[in-house]
Amino acid sequence: MAGPLQILRVAMVDDEVPLGRAVRRILTKFRVHVEDVGVDVGYSCFTFTTAEELFQSLSEGAEYDLLLLDLKLPGMNGLDVLNELRRQNRSLLTIMITAYATFETAVEATKLGAYDFLPKPFSPEELRYSVRKATNHLVITREARRLAEEQRQVRFNFISVLSHELKAPLNAIEGYLKILQPEEPPERRQLIDRCLIRLDGMRKLIFDLLDLTRIESGQKARQFSEVDVRTIAQRTIELFTPEAAERNISFTLDAPEPVKIIADPGELEIILNNLVSNAVKYNRENGSVTVVLRRNEDMVTIQVKDTGIGLTPEEAAKLFREFVRIRNEETLHIMGSGLGLSTVRKLAQLYGGEASVESKKGVGSTFTVALRDANTSSADGAEATSSVTLTAPPSSVDLAPENSGVATPSPGTVPRE
Repeated sequence: MAGPLQILRVAMVDDEVPLGRAVRRILTKFRVHVEDVGVDVGYSCFTFTTAEELFQSLSEGAEYDLLLLDLKLPGMNGLDVLNELRRQNRSLLTIMITAYATFETAVEATKLGAYDFLPKPFSPEELRYSVRKATNHLVITREARRLAEEQRQVRFNFISVLSHELKAPLNAIEGYLKILQPEEPPERRQLIDRCLIRLDGMRKLIFDLLDLTRIESGQKARQFSEVDVRTIAQRTIELFTPEAAERNISFTLDAPEPVKIIADPGELEIILNNLVSNAVKYNRENGSVTVVLRRNEDMVTIQVKDTGIGLTPEEAAKLFREFVRIRNEETLHIMGSGLGLSTVRKLAQLYGGEASVESKKGVGSTFTVALRDANTSSADGAEATSSVTLTAPPSSVDLAPENSGVATPSPGTVPRE
């Protein structure tokens, strides 16, 4: 049974005009049925003789799904095109078509994002086979992304409703306990105090869940600007200084000069608040916390070092997962939701970076977050709205865990370059 028809826009860049015409005739009549998704796919083909023509078209707002790209072109060659597409953060599933591919160029093109190679001369059936394979990959990948996004939205809606329903009874319980608190004898007052602490932990868990689902579902556009990470780190240290002073924990900020990055300031605060809060909570009496900030070319690194209880290799491997907390005798008294570090990692990945930890049991831990400048050109698109400015209290974080002439075509084949 035929499914709904989707039209994929195919851009072909080849300086041989007859070849482009032949491919366009073939693809215009071609149909592919993607069985796993249940759709039929047709093609609209656009031909360009130079890479510059393609990028001019893209700059004018044209969008393409598949790219048939010659390696040897006047001006920019095929590898240059792949590099420029990556720089512009454009996603085109690319099939390289050339008679001059070597193993080295094939490896380089694959690293730059090429999906497949189609050597010249090729028959119409070989062209259809390559395009059919790319089409199945593209359509199924898009459907998987759509379902994942739908799942994230369902999760966010569920958490939002659940959080709303939980806040009212928690506030009521807290209010009644505070009314009873001064009237009770000391021994019962201790029980009430413990209940209030647990209520505060539940409220923080709600905030953390909302933060995490907002990041995943893209409920609010991110506000990008040039930010000095050192300034945010200074504010974070000031925020946690009273808590650290109670246990005589000292702070050091190692940032000899401003560290600038294009980012959402709220997201940087979330990262630093999580890391510094953990460094204080899991530290020892009379310990220290060192925050190191550096900019190296296009990468900003944030390191938070502590002299705390540390982690075993097995414990460190569990971190950054949702709801993971390290349970041992030294952490039993420390409250948390197990979501803080997973939030940090998700934010780091939105900036093309990563979060990691190095730790030694009984010595301390070093958490490192690497970030690149945000791609402000996509600030209004889906990629840019995959995160939000978060507002959870800082204490809600947790230690969670080349071109020749035209050759005469042989019968039944598309002309060779």
